[in-house]
Amino acid sequence: MAREELQRLTGNNGNGNGEPCGQGDCPNVYRTPSGSFVVQGDLSDVFTPPSGEGLVEIPEAVLREAIRVLGW
Repeated sequence: MAREELQRLTGNNGNGNGEPCGQGDCPNVYRTPSGSFVVQGDLSDVFTPPSGEGLVEIPEAVLREAIRVLGW
């Protein structure tokens, strides 16, 4: 699936002030057409996930922004 097919729920620099995050490589939350979520962020090593899975860390402000966009 291409990134363009996803609804980007976040995109500020994590503080909600409207500043761009640069090259699109900042932490983000996306919603897929089927309603699931894709999280982009720094890889985390707090524990080893099962094969085929990964862990990312994103700032609390990014999740809050995604929740605000969804109106939750």
